[in-house]
Amino acid sequence: MIRTRHSTFGLIAQTTWQLFWQRSPHLLPRPGIKSRGMLRRKGLCMAWLAMQLLLIASVASRDTLRSIGEGPTILPSSLKSSSEKAAGIFSTALGRRFPTSNPYREALATYANLAGIEVGYGYFGPNVPSTYKLTFELHYPDGHVEYELPQVSSTTAGLRVSRLLDEIGQTKYEQLREILVRMLAQSVWRQHPEANTIRAVLQSIRLPRLNEFEHGKRESDQVLYTYDFTRTERP
Repeated sequence: MIRTRHSTFGLIAQTTWQLFWQRSPHLLPRPGIKSRGMLRRKGLCMAWLAMQLLLIASVASRDTLRSIGEGPTILPSSLKSSSEKAAGIFSTALGRRFPTSNPYREALATYANLAGIEVGYGYFGPNVPSTYKLTFELHYPDGHVEYELPQVSSTTAGLRVSRLLDEIGQTKYEQLREILVRMLAQSVWRQHPEANTIRAVLQSIRLPRLNEFEHGKRESDQVLYTYDFTRTERP
């Protein structure tokens, strides 16, 4: 009985399927449409892969050529000029020389950062960069001046302040730079509330090259920015 019942239901289902699909042939899946869909997806995947590899190659070439231009590297110094020009071409292609509000630059920068392409693809290791020093001149009502550096309470905080100074020195946005310097000046002002004026001086400390150090040259300071904060600007 069970076999007969199952076979009867199977026969009814098979007959219904045949009648339905024979009367509705346009609903049957067509191999051609499926193949075209797969080819379209493969084409999109290949286009995306080509764009990804092109961006990686462009960023890697730009970073490598920029490192050659900035030097020193194992390559001849005569390549610096041509490397800087070639790096400029790649920077233009990546939208770096367009305004920050340019949609092309924004789209490329967003994708490159999300995909992790923007960093880590240069051939040469980074040179030892210049460091920055922030000094506060505290002016008192009686005329005397004191000098203070940003104070930290631990090694971890010192590393964070050092990284913050790098950001302040390297940022190209004047308003952001002033806000960051003001934040550090506020902490100094809390420790010296009797001061009526604070001048913040940001300096770049240039380290000598190896051959310069061997000839007795030591680090040198260069004033980059100065900011004056008066008592009325205190928080």
